[in-house]
Amino acid sequence: MREYRCQSFKGLIFRNPAVVDQDPRVDDGDENTERGNWTSKKEYILSMIGYAVGLGNIWRFPYLAYKNGGGAFLIPYFVMLVVVGIPLFFLESAFGQFCSQGPVNVWRAVPLIQGTGVAMVVVSLIVSIYYNVIIAYSLYYMFASMQCPLPWSGCSSCDGKHLSHCLYKYTCLLLCSNVALQRSGGLDETGPVVWHLALCLLLTSILVTAALIRGIKSSGKVVYFTATFPYVVIVILLIRGVTLEGAKDGIDFYIGSQSNLTKLTEVQVWKDAATQIFYSLSIGWGGLMALASYNNFHNNVFKDSFVVTLTNAGTSVLAGFAIFSILGHMAHIYKTPVSKVVKEGFGLAFIAYPDALSKLPISPLWSILFFFMLLTVGLDSQFAGIEVITTCLLDAFPTVFKSKHALLTVTLCSILYLLGLPCVTRAGIYWVTLIDQFVASWVLLFLVLLEIIAISYIYGGNRFIKDIEMMIGMKTSTFWLWWRACWFFISPCIIVFLLISSLVYFEPPNYGGIPYPDWGMTLGWCMIAFVLMWIPVVAGYKLIKAKGNPWKRLKSLCSPSEEWHPYLDVHRGERYSEERCHRRNNSKNKAEVNLNVISSSWL
Repeated sequence: MREYRCQSFKGLIFRNPAVVDQDPRVDDGDENTERGNWTSKKEYILSMIGYAVGLGNIWRFPYLAYKNGGGAFLIPYFVMLVVVGIPLFFLESAFGQFCSQGPVNVWRAVPLIQGTGVAMVVVSLIVSIYYNVIIAYSLYYMFASMQCPLPWSGCSSCDGKHLSHCLYKYTCLLLCSNVALQRSGGLDETGPVVWHLALCLLLTSILVTAALIRGIKSSGKVVYFTATFPYVVIVILLIRGVTLEGAKDGIDFYIGSQSNLTKLTEVQVWKDAATQIFYSLSIGWGGLMALASYNNFHNNVFKDSFVVTLTNAGTSVLAGFAIFSILGHMAHIYKTPVSKVVKEGFGLAFIAYPDALSKLPISPLWSILFFFMLLTVGLDSQFAGIEVITTCLLDAFPTVFKSKHALLTVTLCSILYLLGLPCVTRAGIYWVTLIDQFVASWVLLFLVLLEIIAISYIYGGNRFIKDIEMMIGMKTSTFWLWWRACWFFISPCIIVFLLISSLVYFEPPNYGGIPYPDWGMTLGWCMIAFVLMWIPVVAGYKLIKAKGNPWKRLKSLCSPSEEWHPYLDVHRGERYSEERCHRRNNSKNKAEVNLNVISSSWL
């Protein structure tokens, strides 16, 4: 067992005497002097907000609201936030904070399911590859905006009299986008690396490396800017947008008089709301556990969950106003319905909205602000994605990497850069779409379903609640009634519904109407297999290494291991004290000896 010595510095601080090299993640005032803690509560909250608030808040939520009844969509959206988003966000954050470990080691609580944590890390690794590329796109468009007139403003002209002219203009805008990406005709036509995108990808990797060079100690300082600046830009764009002609039409299409309450009777609307909440809060990626693992043990993770999730939802709604007010102005200029200019995802961020901004006075300024906002939003999410990987490596091999955090970060970001090069070839956008459609899809639903079943039914929801109370204090049974209902029944049922519907209505991905070749589809399914294979592989390995007959092995792996407890001895209390663990193990050994004696006597 580990030995700890007590120091007096702002309270009790525990340090492992075996650790000689100073970990750059650790400061003298940290409660946990082996892993380190957030320098302040603000840094944790801003990092979590930056992680949760991603590109989907800006380029997907507004479109979903418009598509699913406008303001009526806010009803299922906030219902799903309450029954799925907040409960699962709270669960993952509390799970990581309790044991101060990343998404792999937290499964010491249920060793049989530890492969789920490995799968989460693999998902974060793969997604980090293409997320880097999307940030590089934002960087390129930001640099391209530093000229007057904007490159895409001269693609063609629209006199506002004929819809055919406007459609021709939109086609030309697509061509301008293709010039930037040098898009080929499909995944089969890889072509050479697009060097201006490769350089932007390199700059992105350098920015991420610099921000994470000391882990949370450096990224915690960066998020003071990257997590707050997007709100400044959104407010500026909103104020500018609502003063434009046609802005009212755009807002009406968003959540105004065009709202359609009859949409609430459609299952697809509720499915879209649940899916948006699920992915927007980054549930199932491992990042919530990794970031929460650096909290002080008695941090009020319950209140934090409300702050982050409600901020995330509010950001989506606010961004929608900024987006649709300017799209309404664009539709006014083109003399065409708003529905004709509304796109989602890549089309909104890199085609429709930049075109709308090009119609404003001082258009380069607005364009630079918009793409710089996309850059900062993307960087925040990327910080957490890479932190998931480094945290797990540091937890798994502390003696190897503890004093080499900078080298580990540089190596990891360099590998991600090299792996991202295929995504900046002429077929790069097809690779980005392929990874996004397969890896960042129903796979996460499956991982979260295993997670909530393992915690609620195998580890024990009531036991988990007692763990949380060790951190935030005792609560009444009435307080926990709602959370029990969500963790045991409501949330799992919704996840099962989403998972089944995602599989039943799965459509092969395409980009710009161009289908993927058979080998591309096969590669996509192989990526899914590579993520999910770790669940049975790790479970099988642990079953082989365990002792006893098959039933005894299975039972032992469904029970918490000896390493499952709060990281510091001072926080373990009676439930997880070393003495109690020794007594429990001795009792178990004595029972086994007695059972063997009785069996021998019968024989």
